[in-house]
Amino acid sequence: MAKAQLTTRLGTKVTIEGTPAEVADLLARFEGATHPPRGSSPTTRNTEPSSTKKVLASPANLISEFVGTGFFTTPKELNAVKMALEELGHFYPATTLSPALLRLVRKRQLRRIKENKHWVYVA
Repeated sequence: MAKAQLTTRLGTKVTIEGTPAEVADLLARFEGATHPPRGSSPTTRNTEPSSTKKVLASPANLISEFVGTGFFTTPKELNAVKMALEELGHFYPATTLSPALLRLVRKRQLRRIKENKHWVYVA
């Protein structure tokens, strides 16, 4: 059984025991390993771009998903849209949702109709 002792750049002492091939393999890994500078922690990379997450959570995109699911088959007021988003855990003030709905109206994904002095939105 082969045995090796080594000290890392950070001062950690490591003793390796195993077959000669295992010890040689581990020594090669330690010699080839790069160590981060002191005081910094290793970072993990996210495979999904962060911009994708932001796009999916925008009010306009969330409301567009409602259009696709048939939420707007019956006319809905701004407050009903706000409450539906809150049920999904997305809390936005009405002052943020109103321009998002208006943009969807301009893109012709929604229609806006005035009923009883209030605007309602329908697909």
